[in-house]
Amino acid sequence: MPTLYHHPMSSASRFVRLILAEYGYQADLIEEQTWEKRRDFLALNPAGTLPVYVDDSMRALCGASVISEYLDETHGVLKRDRRLLAEDPFQRAEIRRLSEWFMQKMENDVTKPLARERVYKLQMTTDQGGGAPDSKVLRTARANIRQHMRYLTWLAGSRQWLAGERMSYADLAAAASISILDYLGEIDWADAPVVKEWYQRLKSRPSFRPMLTERVRGLTPVSHYADLDF
Repeated sequence: MPTLYHHPMSSASRFVRLILAEYGYQADLIEEQTWEKRRDFLALNPAGTLPVYVDDSMRALCGASVISEYLDETHGVLKRDRRLLAEDPFQRAEIRRLSEWFMQKMENDVTKPLARERVYKLQMTTDQGGGAPDSKVLRTARANIRQHMRYLTWLAGSRQWLAGERMSYADLAAAASISILDYLGEIDWADAPVVKEWYQRLKSRPSFRPMLTERVRGLTPVSHYADLDF
């Protein structure tokens, strides 16, 4: 069986997990703490980043965008109306644009700094960079949430799904990031009813169930995290 090296608070890892689940493929999950810089993991991915997908032939694919393209080319093309990348070239470009927005811009603006300050630092030693959260980083990331929620509100309010008429990688990339922020209680859902309705549709899918049951050591999620009607 293929193996996915991941971390439960990595949005890129969650993105790939959702793709695999939507396509009905299983992979053994190995939680990787990248700050430990394990030699065996660096042999798979010298960049030391997540996720890393190792196929049945022990070939390693590194990074969410690379893995998602590989999964589309090997599995998605067989799914027809369940394919997560559109057949139309322009529509495919829009899906890729939005996936990149959530996996890169939102990741750097919001998800990564909040996960690092509130989760990773609790699991790191002092030598690895652990310690108390940086209040300035938290303030900046929380201020940035508003911009991304406004954009999500526009997308979810003007389209059936974020990139068009069908659910796509764009929705899974956004939901991967939003689910981490929701776990941490960083989203005021009362201010984002349109995004909430869209997220409820994603959250209710079978592909989401395993993540909703997971818990991060030492950090309990908000009370509504696993509720489908919240």
